Amino acid sequence: RAGTGSAYEGGVRVPFIMSWPEVTKPGSTSDVPVITPDIPATILDLTGAGIEPGQPIDGRSLSPLLRGDTLAREALHWHYPHYHPGGATPHSAIRAGNWRLVHFYEDDRDELYDLAADPGETTDVATERPEKAADLRRRLDTWLADVGGQLPTPNPDVDPARDRP
Repeated sequence: RAGTGSAYEGGVRVPFIMSWPEVTKPGSTSDVPVITPDIPATILDLTGAGIEPGQPIDGRSLSPLLRGDTLAREALHWHYPHYHPGGATPHSAIRAGNWRLVHFYEDDRDELYDLAADPGETTDVATERPEKAADLRRRLDTWLADVGGQLPTPNPDVDPARDRP
């Protein structure tokens, strides 16, 4: 659903290829979701550069995946507090397991999708699963507070019903 600039799978799910000579097994694949900020974290890890104690970093090193191990992570987060000429309005999202919650700031609305049952994100189940929507929204809000996420300033020229892609 959707494409670049959206918080739906069509906007954030893309193939990623990474190799580490003499470490990765040729032809190996992984279905573990990763996110762009993992790339600098991985480079820092693989080069031994590391980060200063207490220095925040958004991503996680993917080196365990390159070695064929697992990568434990509770959730992936996206935050886009801006308006885009292509129609994207401010939104944030969280993916935890097979669940994705997208929060739209313009109309303070949440959409919830079960990606296992509905990979095309065609059926919003927020009203059928209010406890899951509330849990993911709480986790998203906590993450935004922890990272100091900038909240958007409403644009009076945008009508969410008209302008959402």
